[in-house]
Amino acid sequence: MPRLNRPHRASATAAVTITLAAVIALTSACSSTPQTAATLPTGTPTATVATNVQLPRPEHLVVVVMENHSYSSIIGSGSAPYINALAARGASFTHSYAVTHPSEPNYLALFSGTTEGLQDDSCPHTYTGPNIASELTAAGLSFAGYSESMPQNGYTGCGVGEYARKHNPWANFTNVPASDNLTFEAFPGDYTKLPTVSFVIPNLTDDMHDGTIAQGDAWLRTNIDPYARWAANHNSELIVTWDEDDNSSADQIPTIIVGAHVRPGTYSGQITHYSVLRTIESFYHLPAAAESAAVAPISEVFGS
Repeated sequence: MPRLNRPHRASATAAVTITLAAVIALTSACSSTPQTAATLPTGTPTATVATNVQLPRPEHLVVVVMENHSYSSIIGSGSAPYINALAARGASFTHSYAVTHPSEPNYLALFSGTTEGLQDDSCPHTYTGPNIASELTAAGLSFAGYSESMPQNGYTGCGVGEYARKHNPWANFTNVPASDNLTFEAFPGDYTKLPTVSFVIPNLTDDMHDGTIAQGDAWLRTNIDPYARWAANHNSELIVTWDEDDNSSADQIPTIIVGAHVRPGTYSGQITHYSVLRTIESFYHLPAAAESAAVAPISEVFGS
């Protein structure tokens, strides 16, 4: 630590003392203010705004998880015209990050607020901790996960054809009933019959894991856009996000929210899967599971 020069006069000493006192007072006054996303390391969970903003309580929320593409490969891409149109009519996040690599721990983080210490895509696993499905059930609300190409409702096999259990976290939890683990064929055409919260998992081609960006974009337009348009006028929301990027160290992904009460725009606050989970929990006044308790809900994008 550098040595301070001793002042030569008492007046100089007094001036220094006053200046230091002012600095200490200012520091104390600001100590409860959260750091902004710009000052934090890439990928660190952080609130986008103050937590005292009133969030809506959607009648229905659908979360769609796509695969393995970075923010820059999707947003602005000519291969994803529908996704970019969706982003333009909703809230699009320029600093959204996955939690880790590879896929499976990110699905667990989004669903239960923890990666469970998993560092690979292995299967099967059994977990017992709280998650968004168990929290909703305990509150008298409902959940369902809809997985495209899963061979039958309640299926617990690790994979068959274009279906992979590593992308279906609720199949791992003993506190989520088999009746909540559904094929995408069970996704209702009458959206009023949807549960409170739904997760939709396209198959390995349609989620962009094995297929192209254009294929995934077309799948969303065909299968999700009707709900997205309905949601805007029926107090409901849609979240489209990605599990991880293309395996870079940044792990920056697109995340888009559309529906009722959403203020369209581009938002620069830094968020992660934990932020998305905390937002869902806050919609319905649920307890925060694991790491979601360390972040604030996304609230800036919602208004009357």
